[in-house]
Amino acid sequence: MTKLSLLIAGSAIVFGACVSAAAEPAQTTLTSLVPLDTSTTAATTTSTSTSSTTTSTTTSATTTTTSTLPPTAGRTLELVETISGDISPKSVVSSGTGLFFAQNMMYRHTVTVYNAAFELVHTISDTVTLSDFGFDEYEGEFRGAPVEAAFTSDGSFAYVSNYEMSGPGFGRPGGDTCNKANWDTSFLYRIDTASLEIDQVIAVGAVPKFLAVTPDDKYVLVTNWCSFDMSVVDIETAEVIATIPLGRHPRGIAVSANAFTAYAAVMGSRDIAVIDLENFALDWIKGVGTSPRHIVLDPDGRYLYATLNGDGRVVKIDLATRKAVARVATGNAPRSMAISTDGDSLYIVNYNSDTVSKVLTETMTEVQEIRSNDKPIGITYDALTGNVWVSNYSGTITVYADVVDNE
Repeated sequence: MTKLSLLIAGSAIVFGACVSAAAEPAQTTLTSLVPLDTSTTAATTTSTSTSSTTTSTTTSATTTTTSTLPPTAGRTLELVETISGDISPKSVVSSGTGLFFAQNMMYRHTVTVYNAAFELVHTISDTVTLSDFGFDEYEGEFRGAPVEAAFTSDGSFAYVSNYEMSGPGFGRPGGDTCNKANWDTSFLYRIDTASLEIDQVIAVGAVPKFLAVTPDDKYVLVTNWCSFDMSVVDIETAEVIATIPLGRHPRGIAVSANAFTAYAAVMGSRDIAVIDLENFALDWIKGVGTSPRHIVLDPDGRYLYATLNGDGRVVKIDLATRKAVARVATGNAPRSMAISTDGDSLYIVNYNSDTVSKVLTETMTEVQEIRSNDKPIGITYDALTGNVWVSNYSGTITVYADVVDNE
């Protein structure tokens, strides 16, 4: 059986369980300190070597994933699939239950949904009638611009942020270089992953970009790029219950496993916000580096990792001391990042280098940097298969298997 066949077979059990404005402002060109690994598979070939099988278990409310995959530290990324079509994906996000949502911004006005066999399951239009969802001040149909997605712990719902809304009454959309001003409010969509239909719409701030669902499914946290703040949405009432000022151009969010603390990268600064989710008090991790964009926590909650878009590096922060303990150079303009389930590996897309990096967290060394398609901007790790999905703004999704070395 080929590796691709095994990857599909290992995921088939979950099938029934079941969207730029220009990218962030361009940064000064930096040169990666680690050369490209030219021996790795190029982004135009498909690997056929065999892979080990995987087993996974997920539960609702709190999601637990177990796997027989070898440690990711002993593996190498290889391209297994390139997905194209009528897409311009800003992000791609795994549901944890075998679905993958790609957000195609205002260029396609869609969310495209795929399964673990890389098949297009459904295309969801971002057109809504806001009055149908209780917003009676807006008459007629409106179009969104899907940016990012986040799932509830059991994968039953996806929340999707919309960069802007188009239609009567929306005449002041924000932009990537915005100052704080009276920009248009935008909205989140909730999508039922069984019906793949929008069933709820929630007003938040101006140019909502990243969002995260807390592990207890209590809140959706949304960073509003042009409002310079975070909206805290109560999932039960679908209303914003707190707005937390963060500063210029907030983006990435990570939440502790106990849902007590959230972290937010403020890209127009050198800082990461620390939010107490009990009382919404605000603190800071200062001076981590230039333009922190995306952040992830390790499984133990000991370390926080941040991409530094302006420095061309990833930083490792010890949360006990709130100090940076290591940095590693990746490619030019590292944007989004994912962490493996075992916490051993980071996967980073380098927007201006057109590459994907793999970094080992223990030593903070880049062990692989391979070519992607043009303008890689989003990335997600699928705990069920160990596959890494990359959204390329140029119009493709590339999927990589993290394959055991020396197979």
